[in-house]
Amino acid sequence: MILGLDTSNYTTSAALVDPSGCRKDVRRLLTVPEGALGLRQSDALFQHVKNLPPILEELFSDRQRGEIRAVAASTRPREVEGSYMPCFLAGEGCGRSIAASLGVPFYAYSHQQGHIAAVLSDAGRLDLIGRRFLAWHLSGGTTELLLVEPKDDLFTARRIGGTSDISAGQLIDRTGQHLKLPFPSGKALDALAAQAEDKPFFRVKTAELSFSFSGLENKMHALSDSGAAPETVAAFVLRSVAEAVRRVTNEAKQLYPDAAVVFSGGVASNTLLRTVCASPDTIFAAPACSTDNAIGVAVLAQLREG
Repeated sequence: MILGLDTSNYTTSAALVDPSGCRKDVRRLLTVPEGALGLRQSDALFQHVKNLPPILEELFSDRQRGEIRAVAASTRPREVEGSYMPCFLAGEGCGRSIAASLGVPFYAYSHQQGHIAAVLSDAGRLDLIGRRFLAWHLSGGTTELLLVEPKDDLFTARRIGGTSDISAGQLIDRTGQHLKLPFPSGKALDALAAQAEDKPFFRVKTAELSFSFSGLENKMHALSDSGAAPETVAAFVLRSVAEAVRRVTNEAKQLYPDAAVVFSGGVASNTLLRTVCASPDTIFAAPACSTDNAIGVAVLAQLREG
């Protein structure tokens, strides 16, 4: 088995993947104070350190520790120079310690690589590794369109588009806070939007595969202040995000017509986005493999181990 660890901004996650493709993962959301829109890195790191022991105990409750062949962890947000976030130290330190004690290899990957690999694995499209494709990373901290290309025995992801200011996840959480929904707000906003009879949207301006969501945030407040129902406001934001992503995806496909488009990150589990952006070339995973998880890095290590 391969053990994977991911300690992102808001989720502690551990996963086991075996050669047959069977997997088990255990996750715990970090606790965010009511009304807050996030956590300080020191607080996130502290919660990860507390969460890892009980998560690993649960993960191995029906498994033998001696079956671990390698350990992998997310050690940085992206596969670019200078990418760093303290919360990933928890997973990396734990992973390196387990690997050293067992005498097995430790593999370091980026959180973004893990997201992409989790989608490819769940969708049965690991064949794309070794080929060029497009990938969206849509989350609380990131809204990037990536050109993914082979590199050594893995892949490298280069940003070619996305938001120029706030991320889709930030906009969703700010909308959720405005509507007094729990944080993170993705699931609650999705459920609320499903109740809307009308789903109006604002056409976000795009240019060279990029866009800005700050204007959309202002439109959201204006719509809410005008007396629109909460479900209408939720649908307005989610559809506006989805339409912007769809248009930029279509523009990117003109540049890379043979490339599949992979949707990763927590926002990629949104119902409206999946409906608006669905096409024969798009690849989505089950919502559980779209959100932060350790499955992706475990899969990458498994491929490395052969």
